[in-house]
Amino acid sequence: MTNFGATHGKLVVYFHGAPGAPEEFQIFDQEAQKHGLTVFCLDRFAVNPAVTGEAYYQLLAKEIARQAAGQPVDVIGFSIGAFIALQTCRYLPHGVKSLHLVSAAAPLEAGAFLPTMAGQQVFRLAKAAPALFLLLSYWQSLLAWLAPQALFRLLFASAAGADQALAADPEFQAGITPILRACFRQRVRGYARDVVAYVQPWSATLADMAVPTQLWHGDADNWSPPQMAQYLASAIAGHTSSQSFSGLSHYSCLYRAVPEICRLLGRASLLPSA
Repeated sequence: MTNFGATHGKLVVYFHGAPGAPEEFQIFDQEAQKHGLTVFCLDRFAVNPAVTGEAYYQLLAKEIARQAAGQPVDVIGFSIGAFIALQTCRYLPHGVKSLHLVSAAAPLEAGAFLPTMAGQQVFRLAKAAPALFLLLSYWQSLLAWLAPQALFRLLFASAAGADQALAADPEFQAGITPILRACFRQRVRGYARDVVAYVQPWSATLADMAVPTQLWHGDADNWSPPQMAQYLASAIAGHTSSQSFSGLSHYSCLYRAVPEICRLLGRASLLPSA
C-alpha cells in the first residue's frame, strides 16, 4: 500500500492501470494535498497470483475496509484499474461514496471495441491463450530489465491525440518508465492476472453498481475507445455524469482529470453531513 496527498485528509482509494504501479498516483499528490485528500493505492500486483476471481476482489475490498476503519470512501480507477475498481466495489456496497472512472476500459463482449484498440493483439492473446500471454509479459519483463526505454517506445508507439506530445516529453518519460519497470520487473504475474480477468465477460456485473459514478474520457483515446465510456454510461446503474475531453487520449485524460476530481472530492468533504 502506498499513501499520497495530505497526511490526515479525506480517504480516497486509487486503482492504478495495467501496466501500472502504486507510484502512478504521484501525479495526484500535489492536488490531493491542496484539497485535503489522503489517497492510498493498493499494490495489487503484489497479491499472491494464485488468488483470482471473486476471491481477489474480496481480498482487495477487505483491505480497503480495514484502511477505512468502517468509513465510506471515494474510489478512482484508471484504465483497466477501473475494471478492478468496479469489481471490488461490489464487495463494498455501503462503503463507497463516489466512483470516478478515468479512461475506463469497458467489457470487450459489450461492443465491437477490439478492432479500434491499440492493444487489441495483446487482449486477443490474453483471451485465447493466457499461457502465451504470460510468456509475452515475461518478455516485456526482460525488456524492463535490459532496455526500459525500448519497452516505453513499444508501449507508446501507437500514442494518439495529446498522448503523442506526452510520449515525447522527457518529464513524462522519466515518470512513467520507473512505473513500467516496477510492474514488469517485480509484479509481472499480478499484472497478467488483471489483464486475463479483464478480457473475460463481466458486463453482467454492471447492473448491480448503484454507486454514484462519474466517467472521465478523452475523445481521442485509442487504448480505451470513447465508445467504451458511452457503453459504461448506459450500463452502470449508478452512473451520474460523464466528461469528455476534446483531443485527449489515455494518459492525457488522466492528467487533465486529476485536478478536477481532487477539486470535487475536496469540495464534497467540506459539505455538512446529512
